[in-house]
Amino acid sequence: MKNQNRHQEESNGERWLVSYADFITLLFAFFVVMYAISSVNEAKYKMFSESLKISLHSPSSSSVATESTNVVAPPPLHLNKVLVDKRVAVLGEQQRKVEDRMKKLTSRLNFAMAELVEQQKVNIKLEKRGLVMDISASSLFDAGKSVLHEDAHKILKSVAEILSKEDFAVEVEGHTDDSPIATPQFPSNWELSAVRASSVVRMLIDQGVGENRLSAVGLASNQPLVPNDSAENRNKNRRVTITILSPNLERG
Repeated sequence: MKNQNRHQEESNGERWLVSYADFITLLFAFFVVMYAISSVNEAKYKMFSESLKISLHSPSSSSVATESTNVVAPPPLHLNKVLVDKRVAVLGEQQRKVEDRMKKLTSRLNFAMAELVEQQKVNIKLEKRGLVMDISASSLFDAGKSVLHEDAHKILKSVAEILSKEDFAVEVEGHTDDSPIATPQFPSNWELSAVRASSVVRMLIDQGVGENRLSAVGLASNQPLVPNDSAENRNKNRRVTITILSPNLERG
């Protein structure tokens, strides 16, 4: 009996080795799983990194779809620069063509209006906004009137003949001096300047200038060329301004 009890005590004392072995086995399995997971993630991150490098730096491809996200990468930086440079070059060439047309138009109008330019009844200048032509109101209208007189028809017919061959937008402005007017037809200089501008627009339309290109506005005495402090200066401020507008290439 004593030998049997001793044998049982020795057997019970070694049972912890079984639990220990199970624990070691589980711990080994846990580390194997963790190592396997970390290896897979590292590979995915490496693949993602390589895909980004190819999409940003490859000269033969403008966009690459990554395998994991299926997102199209942006065009390479050098391609964006090429596109920008190309657009700038195109706009520059278009601008040069517009400037050349404006210069030729200025020359034709100066030639057609040579006599009036010499008499200082017409002033033609090329500005950033376009070609601006100021025509003295006395060359077009009688004092306080909005009906074009006979000489005006000859002047505007020459202008219309040139403008009808172009496609630029045209703005016509009526201007007065600061002397007040109060008649049944024109209660103020606003009405007088607006109707004068409309009369010029109507004449240009009748002579073949497309009405969709034209606009008319009356500005009364609000944009004088010189101070209204003398009869000579007031005469300069009474005018009709025809502006051939330069197109906005950036918006176009």
